[in-house]
Amino acid sequence: MSTALTYLASLVVIVISVMVTLYFKAELERMFREKSGVFAFHVCNVLIILMASFAVHAVMDFMLKKGINYLQQMAILLAIIIPIYIAGHFAYEKYKFLNRKYLKTENGKVLIINEKYLRR
Repeated sequence: MSTALTYLASLVVIVISVMVTLYFKAELERMFREKSGVFAFHVCNVLIILMASFAVHAVMDFMLKKGINYLQQMAILLAIIIPIYIAGHFAYEKYKFLNRKYLKTENGKVLIINEKYLRR
């Protein structure tokens, strides 16, 4: 039971961290005016999520007075993080695509304006 509680707490932190880091990644790419995704941001996001989830996992194990095998827990948490991060990334990209204000060409001209941003 204590193992399930520990992994449940880690899972909650992982899901919240994925949402927050993907939002920050998008804002950093917008700030640096990157046209395509930067792989280094993905690596940093996964490492940040791994550190946060491992910290929660270690605290839960300490509170429940269990021993911890660091390498095994890192591997298990990484196996949990990667699929959630990939699914979250695709969901966030779809959200950004559906809620974009306009579509630009390479020379900067606006092609399509989203109807919900037009004044009536």
